[in-house]
Amino acid sequence: MLLKFSVIAAASVALFAGAASAQEMVVKIGHVAPMSGPQAHYGKDNENGARMAIDDLNAKGVTIGGKKVKLELAAEDDAADPKQGTAAAQKLCDAKVAGVVGHLNSGTTIPASAIYEKCGIPMVTPSATNPKLTQQGFKYIFRILANDNALGAGLALHAANNLHLKRIAVIDDRTAYGQGVAEVFAATAKTKGIQIVDQQYTTDKATDFMAILTAIKSKNPDGIFYGGMDTQGGPMLRQMEQLGLSNVKFFGGDGICTDKIIELSGGAKTLGGVVCAEGGSSLAKMPGGTAWKARYDAKYPKQFQVYSPYTYDGVHVLVQAMVDAGSSDPKVYLPKLKAINYKGVTANISFDKDGELKNPAMSLYMYKDGKKVPLN
Repeated sequence: MLLKFSVIAAASVALFAGAASAQEMVVKIGHVAPMSGPQAHYGKDNENGARMAIDDLNAKGVTIGGKKVKLELAAEDDAADPKQGTAAAQKLCDAKVAGVVGHLNSGTTIPASAIYEKCGIPMVTPSATNPKLTQQGFKYIFRILANDNALGAGLALHAANNLHLKRIAVIDDRTAYGQGVAEVFAATAKTKGIQIVDQQYTTDKATDFMAILTAIKSKNPDGIFYGGMDTQGGPMLRQMEQLGLSNVKFFGGDGICTDKIIELSGGAKTLGGVVCAEGGSSLAKMPGGTAWKARYDAKYPKQFQVYSPYTYDGVHVLVQAMVDAGSSDPKVYLPKLKAINYKGVTANISFDKDGELKNPAMSLYMYKDGKKVPLN
């Protein structure tokens, strides 16, 4: 009799557990970044931030429309390649994810954005800074940091007003990001009386810049601006030192503004002449930056680069809009996303009519004694 009662009790517990599980709704959030190739360190950092947000939200407990929700990250690798980026976007659309945080690069984000717009899935980029992204008239596309207009202009103004430079050469990697930020820098520099003494081009796959730098050296610049990523910026700094350009300032946007460039520059003295910009506050000045960074480092030691706080906030912003709307259906929660006012780790996040972050901060950094330190 006791055995029979135990079997019945066990069956009841199993049925209850099954019913409870049935009440739990799975909501998938997409994330796309380069997880392979030379920019994989950025991608890993971004994905870490997104996973950390998912873990935190699940631990806290999320309820949408009266139903308990389990959040899952649907992660894709675009290898910083536009074709792979659009393929990843279509895959996430076909999987009917509720929203997407990504992509990393402007060159992948802009073509992918057209796919998300067509299939009606909100996309929040944590790092793609080309202004053209939000100038397409799309209603599902958002950005949670400053764009290249702020970064390029801020660096040019610093070069003119604070460093009093007169002759600067410009190099870009011909990507949507690199070319875009370089154009803004050059245009702003000219308005401040700086002479652009040379303009050179490379690619985001190159490693040898000796010919470009030799041509620039002959123009006797006091500064070089590079529009591109740290995977080229680091070797470029090494080769600048080899050519005797150690006293030339080296400028760049958030693409070079990483801890990784310290390693990639191989201890070159030219690292001390770097001034770079990020589209946000320094971690110490972010509303929750210091405490968040300590938790990140404990969970993902020595993996932090630049954008993981923004992917973390990107996930939270999407989920908060779903909670506010009582639905994970993009068409239902989109109006709440457009009207969001969310106090994040990086900033107080709200969007203008084009999906740009309102009142974005911009920070300048330098490298002192082999460490990245804020200038403002």
